[in-house]
Amino acid sequence: MRSVRARAAIGATLVVAVALVAAGLAVLLVLRANLIDQADLQAEVAAREVAGQLATGTPYDDLELDDEEDHPVQVTDEEGRVVIVSKDLRAVTGTGTSGVTPVPSTSPSPGDGDDDDDGADDDDGSRPGRGEVSSDDPDFSDGTATVDGTTADYRFAAVEATTPDGVTLTVYAGAPLAAEQEAVNTVRGAMLTGLPLLLVVVAGVTWLVTRRALRPVEGIRREMAAITASEDLARRVPEPGSRDEIAALARTTNETLTVLEASVERQRRFVADASHELRSPIASLRTQLEVAEAHPELLDLPGAVADTVRLQVLAADLLLLARLDAGEKPGSATVELGALVREEVSQRTGDRIAVSVEVPQGGAFEVNGSRGQLSRVIGNLLDNAQRHAEGSVAVSVAADGRGVRVEVRDDGAGVPEDERERIFERFVRLDDARSRDDGGAGLGLAIARDVASRHGGTLTVDRAAEGGAAFRLWLPRPA
Repeated sequence: MRSVRARAAIGATLVVAVALVAAGLAVLLVLRANLIDQADLQAEVAAREVAGQLATGTPYDDLELDDEEDHPVQVTDEEGRVVIVSKDLRAVTGTGTSGVTPVPSTSPSPGDGDDDDDGADDDDGSRPGRGEVSSDDPDFSDGTATVDGTTADYRFAAVEATTPDGVTLTVYAGAPLAAEQEAVNTVRGAMLTGLPLLLVVVAGVTWLVTRRALRPVEGIRREMAAITASEDLARRVPEPGSRDEIAALARTTNETLTVLEASVERQRRFVADASHELRSPIASLRTQLEVAEAHPELLDLPGAVADTVRLQVLAADLLLLARLDAGEKPGSATVELGALVREEVSQRTGDRIAVSVEVPQGGAFEVNGSRGQLSRVIGNLLDNAQRHAEGSVAVSVAADGRGVRVEVRDDGAGVPEDERERIFERFVRLDDARSRDDGGAGLGLAIARDVASRHGGTLTVDRAAEGGAAFRLWLPRPA
């Protein structure tokens, strides 16, 4: 039962079994009802035929009781006494009386009289009247009858008839149920024989189809187990050629493995690059401290402070990246970007180039997010512009569609078009020597883009009107 194939086969078999049993019962009931209706019709026709003869005054001994074996007849009077039975009828049940021997009746047989001349007038001068057959629906009942030594089940119809003498008789005529019973038994036997075979076929077909359908899943499972054991994220699970859900599962699994491989590779590079970046300032600081210990007069205090600051900034950047990679949410505080830009620029008193601020008066440039992280993005963009600008750095804030755009421009050499995506990777520096000397670790732009992405925005770079780089930060307005 732990197997999907077994559960599917058992479930399908149970559903089909219930459906077939219900359908079989319905077929049997409908078949039996139709056959009984036919028997009722035959019995009614036979009873009305005899009743019609009685109503016309036919004497009892002259009644035509054709086909007595298939349609046995019993006639009773108002007191329930048997007055007529079929010749070969030996026993009967279901008609209200079991008698099969006619008893003398106080009423004369139709057609009998004292007059010698048939058709003579009565004393009052009138001729005998004609009887009638009841037009009401006959009563039907189940019973048995023994005809010529053979007992069988019958369906009896009871029809009332009034003789010309005013005597009311009840005619019971039967129709055999042997055909109905044989048909029902035949159909029931066929169902009981075919149902188990059909259920076996359903279970087998379901098992085979499910096994075939799940075969690619087993291949995916084995390959995933092999990938887990080997830790080789470059491997991929097999993708079936079909366009069903299993093929979609395989494609999604491979896409997940691709993302996971890229993430692991990025993490490995991050650790290696971080180790490399930390090694240089730590080695430099250690050298300076060892020299100062041996020769205090040679202590380069400004260099030691610069290396310490560089270590502090690098550690802060690494911690922020770690929090971003861990999925830290930016928060939902309202930040006014115009005021944030002015505040950030006003605190940069040590920049070698004055920053030009362009923020429209009276504009509302509110976004949702972390004030600290967004301030870090603007600061990183301004630091980058200060490194590469020759004499001009400008920052502007403006509305842009359903968001707010912050643009930082400089008049430096700009960014080559083929490098405009690469510069946002971690520890990437287009000029390694100069950037390291200036204290850059290649993390500022990577942090800026990660923060922008976490806030639902974008960060791109293009060519500025001044000839240098133009970094454009776009953030959505609050919904």
